[in-house]
Amino acid sequence: MALQVDTEDVDWQPTRSPGVHWHVLFSANPDETSGRRKASDSTVLIRMDPGCGYPPHRHLDVEEVLVLQGGFEDAFGRHGVGDYVRYESGTVHAPVASGDARSPVGPGNPACVLFAIARGGIEIE
Repeated sequence: MALQVDTEDVDWQPTRSPGVHWHVLFSANPDETSGRRKASDSTVLIRMDPGCGYPPHRHLDVEEVLVLQGGFEDAFGRHGVGDYVRYESGTVHAPVASGDARSPVGPGNPACVLFAIARGGIEIE
C-alpha cells in the first residue's frame, strides 16, 4: 500500500518530547459539570523525526494508529507505512521513529507520520 501525505501543509505543534509534533484534529471538551478536564478522547496527526519518540506511557483506553509515512518501533515490533496498530487499555509502550536522528530528514530518512485515535488519555510511566 502506498500513501502520500503532504506534511508541509500541516500546522504542527511541538510536544514536550524533542522532535515530536502533533496536529489535533479532534479533542473532547472539558467536563462541563465539574469544570475539570476529563481524560480526553482525541484524534491527531503525530510527526516524529527520525530517532525521536515518546517516553514510556500507559494507555487508559484503546488507541488506534495508522502509519502514513516512515515508521516506528516499540515493544510490539516494527510498524511501517500502511500498518494499523491497536493498543488495548493498559498497554505500555515507548514508540521511536525509524531512521537516524543524526541525518537530515529526507526521502532516505523520513519522519514518521501517524494518524491516531486515542480514547481516555495516557499516563507517563
